[in-house]
Amino acid sequence: MNREEHDHLLAERSTLQRILADIAEEDVLERSSFLSRLKNVEQRIATVEADTRVPARARLTFRGRPVVGSHGIFAEFGMTATKAFTDAISMMAAAISGPLSSSGPIPNRVQNQLLITSTAVGSFGFELEEHLDGRLVLENETALSLALAQTQGLLQGSVGSDDELADAATGTDPRVVAAVRAFLDNLIANEAVCTVELDDRKFSFRDVGEVRRSWERLGQDNLHEETQTYSGEFQGVLPKRRTFEFRVADSEEVITGKIGPGISDVDTLNQHLHTLARIEVLTTRVGNGRPRYVINQFPAWLQEQLPDSA
Repeated sequence: MNREEHDHLLAERSTLQRILADIAEEDVLERSSFLSRLKNVEQRIATVEADTRVPARARLTFRGRPVVGSHGIFAEFGMTATKAFTDAISMMAAAISGPLSSSGPIPNRVQNQLLITSTAVGSFGFELEEHLDGRLVLENETALSLALAQTQGLLQGSVGSDDELADAATGTDPRVVAAVRAFLDNLIANEAVCTVELDDRKFSFRDVGEVRRSWERLGQDNLHEETQTYSGEFQGVLPKRRTFEFRVADSEEVITGKIGPGISDVDTLNQHLHTLARIEVLTTRVGNGRPRYVINQFPAWLQEQLPDSA
């Protein structure tokens, strides 16, 4: 249930309460009908409000030249580094919600903001929290909570193996990668490192050299992306995991990949299994590693069945 549906229930409850106030107590049958409806609405409201999600939270801390023990952090660095981090998160959240244009303002930036709720001591930094602005959030995960997790995963992947980086970067919009690199560039320029903590997940750079290597590995010279077109048939689609298997025509090759935000109704793909189709995929490769695939737009259905398809 979304906020609009919840607001509709609240309005319906108010209407029923007004109607009942105008019905005489002796009109038992008429009151019974409206009381039953009111009870049902109140039960649905109570269930929803009990399940309202807690805002996403993160802990961003720094070490290095701009940090004075656990006492403080140079204000200029603290402002610019935190802004660069939150810019990357907002960009990631926007990309999760839908395809990004190559330039221009970040979509839905107002809805994807983080609050600084406290300072984080030890290594000095900040406690961050998703700003819901009075909005009722009923989903298990919002674009912003996913953005925090995926950005942390991208940083983690950038110091791991080529396969780990490829898995983390697959489907990530180039503007998002550029925003993450801008955050890392700020750390490098100020000889600082950071730690990002989400719930029980923690990622830390060991030293500035590792930050520099992360910045390099996220560059276009190492992280290669290109668009490719294939003809073939879908073998299967998992809507909740948003993954697919696609057998390439005239070969035994089966490519697997992710389904991007450009395809909203994933179930539609399952209605065309084993039907000849042409797909356009974004291919991501780190160095000479194995490619990863993302499909971001609906295929062109060619209305034929491939020979020997299951």
